[in-house]
Amino acid sequence: MLKIQIGAGVIVPFEFKLSAEGFCEEDFLDNGKFSGEIKIVGEVMNGEKNLKIRGKIFCQKEFTCDRCLGEAKENQVHEFDEELDRAEVVDNCVDITEIVRDILIASQPIQNLCKIDCKGLCPNCGKNLNEGNCGCDRFIPDPRLAILQNLDVS
Repeated sequence: MLKIQIGAGVIVPFEFKLSAEGFCEEDFLDNGKFSGEIKIVGEVMNGEKNLKIRGKIFCQKEFTCDRCLGEAKENQVHEFDEELDRAEVVDNCVDITEIVRDILIASQPIQNLCKIDCKGLCPNCGKNLNEGNCGCDRFIPDPRLAILQNLDVS
């Protein structure tokens, strides 16, 4: 899919644009999906024993925030720097599809947040606290100290 023609020159630039629809969707499932266009730019350095591939991936991810359950979008930029053995060159081309897919998957955060300081949902009423305070008393006493409430201090 993403094949780079290796030329006689030492450095060969490349640029790909592909639709995000269907690209590694099966790897995300409930973790969101990429939308719009994925752009990959970089260069291949042709060495004697190996190829050095360096570049950036530009994409947009749509997901559900893990704290407030709101829909969110995030622009992402991922850099990569990989070495490939010359044995992987077939018909003077090298396929970087798996490299791009692996970088996209490995670079995803463990927790998807709509913003760094997302306040989440009220545990009592379920209101999105990013939209304002709900007025609920959200104080939850430490159960390990609950016995102290029975202490007579008079």
